[in-house]
Amino acid sequence: MKKSLIISLIASIALFLILSPFLFQLMGYLHPVVIGVVFFCMVMAVCLLALFIRKQTVQLSYSKIRILLLLYSFGLFILLFFRPSDQIYQSINLIPFSTISFYLSGEVNGLISFYNLAANIGLFLPFGFFLKMRECTIFQLFYIPIFFISLIELIQYFTLRGNLDIDDLILNVLGFFIGYLLYPLFNTVIKFSLEK
Repeated sequence: MKKSLIISLIASIALFLILSPFLFQLMGYLHPVVIGVVFFCMVMAVCLLALFIRKQTVQLSYSKIRILLLLYSFGLFILLFFRPSDQIYQSINLIPFSTISFYLSGEVNGLISFYNLAANIGLFLPFGFFLKMRECTIFQLFYIPIFFISLIELIQYFTLRGNLDIDDLILNVLGFFIGYLLYPLFNTVIKFSLEK
C-alpha cells in the first residue's frame, strides 16, 4: 500500500504541475489557499483511485476521522471567509438556478465557471460521507445541510465575505447528498472504525 501512496503522490504532483497555469488563475479570484485545497483534492482523488484499482484499503479510526474533518473544515473556513479584499460582496440572489445558468451560459471564464460549480458541490462531499458514517436519519440528512449552509451563507453576506445566493445553498446541499450516496463506494477503499 505504501508503494501505491507514493506513486499516487508523484502522479498528483505531476498533474498539479501540468494544470498549474490554469489553477493559478484562481488566485486572483479566491484566497491563495485555494491552490492548497485543489492540490489536496487531487492527491486524495488519485490516491483513492489507485487504492480502488489495486483493491487495497486504508483503515481509519473515528478519532482520526474527526481530526481530518476538523482540519478540512478549517481549510474550508479560510476558503469561504478570506477572499481578496478588492472584491465586493453585497448581492442577494433568491431566484433558484439563475447563478448556475449564468455560469453555464459561457459568459464567464470556463475555468472560473467549472471551479464555482464543481467546488460548490465537491467541497461538501466529506460532510455527506460523515453523515452517512454516523447513520443519520433522512430527516437529519435534510435539515443538517440546509441549516449549516444557510448559516454559512448568512455569515458570509453579513461579514461581506460572500454573496447571499440560493444557488450556493442548492449546490452545497447537493454536495452533502452526493457524498451521502457515494459513501458505499468510498467505503470500499477507506474503512472506518467507530472506535474512539
